[in-house]
Amino acid sequence: MHYAYVTRNDRLARLDRDADLAQADWIDLVQPTDAEMALLRDMGVAVPTLSEMEEIELSNRLYRENGMDYMTAVLPGERGSGEHGAMPVTFILSDRRLVTVRHHSPRPFLTFPTRAERSTLGCGTPERLFSGLLEEIIARLADILEGAGRVLDKTTASVFERRTTGAASDMLQTALRDVGREAETMARVRLSLLTVERILAFHTAVIEDRPESKRLRPVIRAQMRDVQALEVHADFLGNRVSLAVDTTLGMINLQQNNTARILSVIAALFLPPTLIASIYGMNFANMPELNQPWGYAWALLLMALTTGGTYLFMRWKNWL
Repeated sequence: MHYAYVTRNDRLARLDRDADLAQADWIDLVQPTDAEMALLRDMGVAVPTLSEMEEIELSNRLYRENGMDYMTAVLPGERGSGEHGAMPVTFILSDRRLVTVRHHSPRPFLTFPTRAERSTLGCGTPERLFSGLLEEIIARLADILEGAGRVLDKTTASVFERRTTGAASDMLQTALRDVGREAETMARVRLSLLTVERILAFHTAVIEDRPESKRLRPVIRAQMRDVQALEVHADFLGNRVSLAVDTTLGMINLQQNNTARILSVIAALFLPPTLIASIYGMNFANMPELNQPWGYAWALLLMALTTGGTYLFMRWKNWL
C-alpha cells in the first residue's frame, strides 16, 4: 500500500491511487509489495526490506547512495494486529522527492499531511517536507511523554490514598501494572529519541550541498535541542517510574506486614488458652480438678483470664 502527495499552493494534496508516482513530492510506502518496490526501483529508488531496516549497525541505518540519503528511525506506533510497539521507519530523501517506508502506523504519518503547511518551513520542497515530518514526530514523542507523566501523577496519588484492605490490594496491583506499562512506553520513546537524534546529526553533516542548507540548518539545530530536552525529560520520568515502583511495592509490603501482624496477634491471644487446654487434656490419674464439679468452669475461667491478660499486656506495650 502507498500514499502519494504533491505540494499545491503550499499544501499537501493526496494523489489518486492510480496516479503517476513520478509527479509525487512525498511517497509513503506502508508494507510495500514487490510490485511497489519494483516501481520505485524503476524510479531510481532502492526500497529497503524490513530485515534491512531492522539492522542495528549505524552504517546500515544512515547512509547515502546514488545521491539519496537513507535514514532509519525506530518510532512507536500501532501495528497491523492492533498492538502498539516500536518499529523502524526509513526516510529516503533526494532532490526530487521524499520517500518513507514503514510497516506500522505511527500517528505523525496520519496527522502530518493535513497540517504540513503549519510546520516551521512549510512543505514546498522535499527537504522542508522531511523537516516538517520530523517536527511532527518530535511533537508526538513529547505528547507521549506528557501523557506518561500524567499517568504517573494519577497513579502515585492513588497509591497514597486511604482505602479498605480489599480495595487497597486491588488498587496497588492495578497501579503496578500501570507503572510498568508506562515504563515500557517511555523505553520505546527513549529509543525513538536516540534514533531521531542520530538522523538529525547525519542530516546536518550531509546538508551542506543542499540549496537551502542555510535556511535548514537553524531549524535542524532547534530540533536537535528539542530532542535533547525530551531525552532529559524521559530520564526524569524514568526516575519517577523507579520511585513509583518502589512506593507501590513498599505499600504492598506494608499491607502484607499488617496482615502478618494481625495473624501473629491472634495466635498470641490463643496461645495461653491452648496451653491450659493441653494441660487438662493430658488425663493423668492424679489430676484433682478432673474429678471436681467446678473443674470445667475453672478451666474456662482460666482461659478467659489468660486471654484477657495477654490482650491488656499487648495494649500496654502498644503492640496493638
